[in-house]
Amino acid sequence: MPLPALPIGFKTALMLPVDISTLFAFLLAVSALVLSPGPDTIIILRYTISSGPRVGLMAVAGVQTGLVVHTLLAVFGISVLIATSPVLFKTVAVVGAIYLAWIGVQGFRDGGMLDISGNKPAVSAFKAYRDAIACNVLNPKVILMFLALLPNFIDTERGNIPGQMITFGLGLIIINSLWQVPLALAAEAIRKWLLNPIAYKMVTHGTGVLLLIIALMMIYENLLV
Repeated sequence: MPLPALPIGFKTALMLPVDISTLFAFLLAVSALVLSPGPDTIIILRYTISSGPRVGLMAVAGVQTGLVVHTLLAVFGISVLIATSPVLFKTVAVVGAIYLAWIGVQGFRDGGMLDISGNKPAVSAFKAYRDAIACNVLNPKVILMFLALLPNFIDTERGNIPGQMITFGLGLIIINSLWQVPLALAAEAIRKWLLNPIAYKMVTHGTGVLLLIIALMMIYENLLV
């Protein structure tokens, strides 16, 4: 006996705004970007090492919140406005560069942003969450990723453009979380390794240098070129 057909409205509700094959291709593309080291990863590692997995997971949550903000900006067209206005885009880039440089400098201070003594956490969970949001939202590379990547996967003939953008944004957040959550959960093993003074300096100074280089490149690309 054949099963009764689903009501049209119910079948429509089950349909994703995007084609499954298109979504899969998008997830493959963003996976390569997510696995590339960037400011978000560095901040998560730094706060995880200094204060343990709970604070590290809050930094991960902050990054994902930043991606939610970017998704909403794309849906409402604000990202396009920022990208098409040289003054606005350069302002965002410079503010983001200064913020990253400030965080990078902390790695060269005594104690810096990594306190592995266990006496007290170097940062609070709220600070890790707040800093991770700011780092992600102020990163012009993320804005450009949404502007350069998303249009290649949007199907205008399928309609529901906001729904497609939200679906892609959620996919990016899931891929990002699958990569960054394990980083935060590895806190204890990383902290034990950092009890070695040489390893400690390699991480604190190394992440500091990386953040400063990223900041300088952002300033160079947006003010000097």
